[in-house]
Amino acid sequence: MSDQVKFTREDSDFTSHGTRCAGWLYRPVGAVNPPLLIMAHGFAGERSFALPSYAERFAEIGVAVLLFDYRTFGDSDGLPRNNVDPEKHCQDWAAAIAHGRMLKGVNTNNVSLWGYSFSGAHVLHAAARDGNIRAIIAMAPYSGMASEPITANLRRLIRYFAPALWDRIKTRLTGRPHYIPVIGPPGSIAALNTEECEPGYRSLVPDGLLLDNRAPAKVMMRFLGYDPGTFAGKVNCPTLLIAGEHDSVISLSSVERLAASMRNSELIKLPCNHFEPFRGEWFEHNIKLQTEFFRRHLAA
Repeated sequence: MSDQVKFTREDSDFTSHGTRCAGWLYRPVGAVNPPLLIMAHGFAGERSFALPSYAERFAEIGVAVLLFDYRTFGDSDGLPRNNVDPEKHCQDWAAAIAHGRMLKGVNTNNVSLWGYSFSGAHVLHAAARDGNIRAIIAMAPYSGMASEPITANLRRLIRYFAPALWDRIKTRLTGRPHYIPVIGPPGSIAALNTEECEPGYRSLVPDGLLLDNRAPAKVMMRFLGYDPGTFAGKVNCPTLLIAGEHDSVISLSSVERLAASMRNSELIKLPCNHFEPFRGEWFEHNIKLQTEFFRRHLAA
């Protein structure tokens, strides 16, 4: 991979279980048969939420990048909108990988994955099932409720049980979900409600784009059955895990336990919170670490 290669961006949509997923394909200009990196966002995020900054920098070192929206999010099709569902997200990852391996002009035998927060778990799931992924970066990866204190899980269960139950009832009766906010102030019913969440999440949204701040309430119960610890140990490719020491969304200790369960992982701890890696000095520090990791592992 060469330094500072210019790139182009084109639409590269694909179908997942009959529904169109919107994709952008970044192609490094002049790079012959470049490796392919596939990226998607975290909880209720869209591809435009600060991820292009990472995709562009990866393309500049000669990596082709497929950046996509899950079904029901952003520019992708599907209803109900903003349907956060780990099972469906993982289906979309499998469809994205299959699509990437059919692209012309990239090295389809050199495919890697990049995930953040909730999608940090999805990329581990995808790699464990696929078995032929070259490398993974998981930034502040969701590490499962099993890695959290029992008291925290009980509080979450009590707090979100009624909204999640009503969501299921309303959806069954009307076909329309009951939504809760994705982000909100501390003490609110929002899915992400620590002090850093509202300002941090909004900092990812591009200027001029209205944030659709909602997700079906039932997702808060879906967390119960989604445990990355059950498949992380099956990942056999080099994996870089990045954790924030001041992250109030994904605890450092939970990422440490996830790393300990993996045979071929390295963990980097940074004195930042959950959202700071997308802006300013922490973005620059992060992208340097990540491009160095890819230089080591994606070379043909």
